[in-house]
Parts: sequence; structure tokens; C-alpha cells
Amino acid sequence: MTPGDNGASTPEDDDPFGYLYADGQARGAQPPSGGGGYGYPHQVSRVRSVGERTYGGQQQAPQQQYGGQTIPQQPGGYGQPPNAAYQAPETFPGGAPTTRTPMPPAGRGRGPNTKGLLIGAVAVVAAVVIGISVAMMNGNGDDNKASGDASTTPSQSASASPSPSSTSSVSATGDLPKIDAKALRLEGGTTTASEFKGAKADGGIYVTGFNQVGAKVTWTVSGIQKSGTYRLYVRYGVPGADANATLVVNGEANSQPLNMKNFGNTPAGDWEKGWKTTWANVSLSQGSNTIAVACNDGNQCNAVLDQLYLTK
Repeated sequence: MTPGDNGASTPEDDDPFGYLYADGQARGAQPPSGGGGYGYPHQVSRVRSVGERTYGGQQQAPQQQYGGQTIPQQPGGYGQPPNAAYQAPETFPGGAPTTRTPMPPAGRGRGPNTKGLLIGAVAVVAAVVIGISVAMMNGNGDDNKASGDASTTPSQSASASPSPSSTSSVSATGDLPKIDAKALRLEGGTTTASEFKGAKADGGIYVTGFNQVGAKVTWTVSGIQKSGTYRLYVRYGVPGADANATLVVNGEANSQPLNMKNFGNTPAGDWEKGWKTTWANVSLSQGSNTIAVACNDGNQCNAVLDQLYLTK
């Protein structure tokens, strides 16, 4: 070779892509073509036998070709020839076993507890079926009971209406009694009617025919727990004019008449607007008592009676 630039001089200068850089192009590097060199001009191909090239004074181990691939030979021990062949560990005494542990068959390992899930699902379905059956049995029992009642017991509407009673008693809670005037004992030509609207008694029925001497209504009250003074309320109606009556308790007439004035001055002749409430103190004994409202001589009794009730 003549002196000059003959391309790369050391292995690290063998840049196959030198033509891509400015310094490589300045040195004349070109893309490789054919089978020679790396694209530098005047480059010398260094062809050596395998194992002959040295770096730093040391020779590389010889290499062998197997099936088109270069495989370096394994060096032997000190002063020993290279190993002729590789020996697997299992060929030595006490080496690794040559058999492989078989994998467990599919489906037999520890997986989801399908049996438990199936038992749970069956239990839920059974519970639902039992619940539905019980509900249907109860429903049929109620229907049978209802049909039996209808066939053996007369309806309330078919029963006879209770006869009026003039007796009332104190309730279990101690509340004092209340009575509609139509349930009082009627005497002296008194009777019931419902012509005028506004009565609070059941059915809007009130006592009429009270505007004559000798007319009287009587209420028997039982269960009075303690003797003393009570207040009697009377709801009445007047046709726009004052009225009064005699109050009789246990056969004894009060000295003061029961005042049934036209409170609020409602128009004369307007019975529907003439409903009022009055009261009077009465002395009652323990046990049973009778209270009567009568139209006696000297009373002005042009009134109708609706309800009576007591308070302490």
C-alpha cells in the first residue's frame, strides 16, 4: 500500500454509516455497493481466518461453523484440550433430575366452589317457592273465611236499627256522657224531625213539638263517680226569638229557668241560622241521675232541641 488515506485504520473507525455524516462525506465516504468495504475510498478489506485476528496481543478463541452459524469453541481447563461436547447437568451423579413434574389435569385443581354455589341457588329457589305457597294458602284461607262470614252472618245494613235509649253512662276513660236529643225519652207531645238543616245529632234529627205546656224530654245518666256540681250544655234552635225552659234534676226543678236566648240576633223565622248553645250548673249525686228539660207554665218554649252533654 502507498502512503495516503486508505480509509479506516482501526476497527473502531469502521463506521458503515460514515457517508451519513459531514466528516465522513468530507473523507469521501459513499453508500456501500456490491460486496466490498464500508464505503470509504481505497478501503482495504481485511480477510482473516477465524481465530487469527488479535487485539492487545491476545488471540481470539478459534470458532467453528455449525449449520451456517459461527459458534466459539469452549476452552478446556488449564493444559486440557477444549471440551468436545457439552454435557448436561443431569448426566453427572447427583445432577438435576431428567424427568419433568406432570401438570395437574385441567378441571381438577382448586377452582370455584361450584357445588356450594349450586346448593345455595337451590336453597334460594326453595325458599321462594315455600313463601309463595304460604302466601297462596293464607289468601285462600282469608277468602274462605270471608265467604263463610258472608253466608252465615247477616250484614250490618240488614240488622234492625237499635231502639232509642234515654240512658247514658260515663265512659271507661272517665269522659262524661253526651246524647242526641232524639235518643231522649219524649213526653207531652214532643217528637223528632229533620226539616231544618244544621242539627249536629246523627242524621240531622232534632226534637220538635216542645212549644207547649207539658212537653218534656228526660235523660238518665249513670256512672257518676263523685257527687258534685257539673255543667249541663244544651244545644237548641230558635226562630230568631228568645226562649226558655224549666230544668229538673232528680225530680227537683231549678229556681232559675234554662235560658235559650237568640244569641247573635239571628233573623226572625230563620231556623237554620238559629242554632245556639246554652248551659246551666246542675248538682248530681254519685251513681245514677235524671235530667229533664220541660216546658211548664210561664216558660216560652218555641224552640227545638239537638244535643245534651255534661262537663265537670
